[in-house]
Order: sequence, then structure tokens, then C-alpha cells
Amino acid sequence: MLYAETLKLVSRLPQRQPAATLPSRLDELFDKLHTCRGPAEATRIEDAIWDVWMYDDHEGAELALERATADIAARRYDIAETRLAILLRRRPDWAEAWNKRATLCYVLERDDESVAAIHRTLEIEPRHFGAMCGLGEILRSHGNIEAACLAFSMALRVHPLLGGIREIMQELLQGNGTRH
Repeated sequence: MLYAETLKLVSRLPQRQPAATLPSRLDELFDKLHTCRGPAEATRIEDAIWDVWMYDDHEGAELALERATADIAARRYDIAETRLAILLRRRPDWAEAWNKRATLCYVLERDDESVAAIHRTLEIEPRHFGAMCGLGEILRSHGNIEAACLAFSMALRVHPLLGGIREIMQELLQGNGTRH
């Protein structure tokens, strides 16, 4: 089952390395994230990480991802899906394009497809805390609290000051965090 395989991928985070194609600047940013002095600094570093993840120098790719993101926000899901399908054919190793596909599938309640896209995201960028949180949300919605907590805790391992995740985990562990 893909959910179990994706959880294995998440649990092996400490042993995994990001794809060699990812900018080395990310290593520096993730190191800073672990030594930052508070939430404001963590937010600045997180924003810089997202900027790097969203960047691609392939002609038109970055614009296509921005447009797909805007389409998702505007609920133009069919257009976003088409844009992402074309983009992923051209840029199959772009973690953030896969993460946006995961987001789209989640919004459309196509959890299996979302997990497949999360899996691909994490194969490329094992530190993708956004993808780990997305997996945690899907597992939480399925009532799999233990697995959701694993996904959320690994996201916190990568980004110790990730907003709201400790609270979600506390709710889950207290037994009132599932949603339907």
C-alpha cells in the first residue's frame, strides 16, 4: 500500500539525502532553521526555503507553477490539473511541482493520488515539511492517529518551529483531533 510505503520514506528521513539536483543553498537554510532564535526568524527562513523550492530555471516552468498555484487558490481545479500534468511531464524531478499536485488532489478529496504525489515529492526532497504535513492531514482524516503523528513529528524534526503542528499533535494524542 502506498500509504505504508510513504510512511516508511518519512520514517527513514535521517538516512536519506535530498536529490543532487536541489540547490545547495537549501542545506544552509535547513541548518539555520535548527539554530534560529525564535518564530520570527524561523518564518523568514521558511519563506526563503519556499522561495528556493518554488524556483526553477527551466523556461516557463516557474510561471506554470505560479499559475497552477493561483488556479488552485481560485478553485479552477481543472485548469490547475492540466497545467501541473504538462509541467510534470517537462520537469518530473521538481519536488514542488509534485507537492502542488498533492495539494490539488487533497483539495479534490483524491487522497490516494495525493499520497502518490507526496511520495514523489519526498523521494526528491526528503526534508519537505509541507509534504509531510499534507501526509499527516490525510492520515488524520482517515483516523490513523499514530501514523499522522509520525508524519507530523518528522516534519517537526526538519522544521522545529513549524507553526501549529505541535498543537495538532497534542489534539491527536488527546483523542480529539480526527475530522471527517
